[in-house]
Amino acid sequence: MAKKSFAPRQSKKSRKTIDYSSKLKKDFLEISNEKLLEGARLEEVKLKDIIVKDQVRTKFNDSSIRELANNIKVNGLIQPLVLHADGNGRYVLICGERRFRAMSSVELEKCPCFILDEKTPEELMAIQFSENSSREALHYIDKADGILSYQKATKSSERKITAALGISKSEVHRSLMIAKMPKKFKEAAKLYNIEKYVLLELDALEKGPFKRKVEKKVLGGEVTKRAQLKKLINQGSVVAAKKGVVKAKKKASLPHGLTANAFLKIMQNKSKNMDLDKETLSQIKALVEETKQVLDN
Repeated sequence: MAKKSFAPRQSKKSRKTIDYSSKLKKDFLEISNEKLLEGARLEEVKLKDIIVKDQVRTKFNDSSIRELANNIKVNGLIQPLVLHADGNGRYVLICGERRFRAMSSVELEKCPCFILDEKTPEELMAIQFSENSSREALHYIDKADGILSYQKATKSSERKITAALGISKSEVHRSLMIAKMPKKFKEAAKLYNIEKYVLLELDALEKGPFKRKVEKKVLGGEVTKRAQLKKLINQGSVVAAKKGVVKAKKKASLPHGLTANAFLKIMQNKSKNMDLDKETLSQIKALVEETKQVLDN
C-alpha cells in the first residue's frame, strides 16, 4: 500500500482564513442561526442541478422578482441559496426560492450556495421555516401552513414546535388553527389581505345562520379588518337580544340580611369544626374562594 502524503503543516499565522460572513448581508447572518450554517460549505452550483420542491412561501410578487433579478444582474447574488445535497449529484433548495426564480428569469447559469449534508427532514424544515418566517413578505397563511406541515412531519406537540422553530406557544396554537381552516378562507385571506384575527374570531363563532352570513362577507372581501368583524358581531347580538334569544344572567345573591363576609366566615368556621381529611378540607377551601369571587363580581 502506498504511503499517504500530506501537505506541509503551516503555522496559524500563515494560514489563510476565508471569511464567508463578509460576503453576506448582515440581516442574513441575523436570520441564520448556528444550526443553519453548521457543517455547510460554500460552492457555486448550476441552477439546472437545483431541485425546487414545495416551499413555505407560496405567494410571489412578479414585479418584486423582476426588480430582484435586475439587482442580481448588476450586483450579483449577495445572499447565497441554501441547498441540501441529495447524494446523487443534485441539490434540493431549502431557502431562497424567490432568489432562485429571479436568477432563472434572467437565465443565469450558476450561483453561490451554502450546501448542507446529512440533515434530517425535521432539521431542514426548521431551517426553511426559520429563514422564511423572518422575512416580512411571508404571508401568515404560508407561515401557518408551514407550522402544520412541520407538525405532521415530526409528530411534534405545540411545546416541541415552539422550541424547534423559536416562536411563542400562543403563535403556534393560533397558526395551527388557521392552517386547519377550509382552503377557501385561506385563499380569501391572501386575495383580500384579511387580518388573521378575522379568521380566528370567525372560526370561534357558533354555527348557524348568522355565522354563514358572516362567512359569506369574509369570502367576498367585505370584511377584512377585525374592527369590521366586531361591528358585525355586535349588530348581530343586538338583533338576537331584541328577539329574546339573548338573556341577561341573574347575579348570584345572598339570603336577605346576610352579608358576603358573614356568609364566608360561617363557611370557614364550620369546616374547621368538622373532622375531615386534608383533601376534603382543601376542596372546601377552594369552594369558599370561588364563592367569594362570585359574590364580589
